[in-house]
Amino acid sequence: MISESRCPVEDGELRVLRGGDGPVLVLIAGGLGGADSYRALAKQLYPHHTVVTYDRRGHFGSTDHTTGPVTVARQADDALAVLDHVGAGPVAVFGSSAGASIGLDLVARYPDRVSTFVAHEPPAVQLLPDAAGWLADAAEQVRLARSGDLMGAVTRFADAIAGAALPNLPHLRLPNEADWLRLFDREFTEFYDYLPDLRALRKASTEILPVAGEGSRGRYHYQPAKILALELGLPFTEMPGAHLAPQRNPTQFAAALRDLLTAP
Repeated sequence: MISESRCPVEDGELRVLRGGDGPVLVLIAGGLGGADSYRALAKQLYPHHTVVTYDRRGHFGSTDHTTGPVTVARQADDALAVLDHVGAGPVAVFGSSAGASIGLDLVARYPDRVSTFVAHEPPAVQLLPDAAGWLADAAEQVRLARSGDLMGAVTRFADAIAGAALPNLPHLRLPNEADWLRLFDREFTEFYDYLPDLRALRKASTEILPVAGEGSRGRYHYQPAKILALELGLPFTEMPGAHLAPQRNPTQFAAALRDLLTAP
């Protein structure tokens, strides 16, 4: 049975879902920030974990009364509030894409609250040697969205991600338009500008597991996890599927995630 509750945060409130049985595992969403993006993955994990997911502030069932950019640090403070809300800690945490960046900031500042963190393809382009090009591309996507060409921004965004390209339809309707607009207008630049605090992560007591999908090889979102592992002196692990594997290959991905979390 899945329970839903409301978690108060500074200037907002988060919709939190909890289900399953066993040790707590918190899943931090990337993309549009919806807990439901992990619905299929969570279902595979329920027999082994009490899975906690939540809508990021301002997305779907969560609220946000702030204006302006939403920093990664604020998003990490929200994740901490979720841990407090469910009375969990230290616990295992998984984050994919932007959720991985949020989790890295959570671990860097609150390492005693996270026992193990699996960072799946964080968009930490500041770690890349060609960071300037990716930051310029992100800025162009934001410009397109703000100028009214939201579909152009989303198409450009999806084309760069392994397995995420949109179908070539002349009148494709974009679902969740308000959440896409929020992502580009208030969050996108913050995620791409974010540089993980490597010094704090090296000192953290948390077991950090940088991972990327085998199907993402050759794409920009594969390399940051690999560089992060090198910078922290940690193993790098390939997972099944590509960037959207938690959504599109949930059975295989859940099995691989469980193997990581239970490895001696």
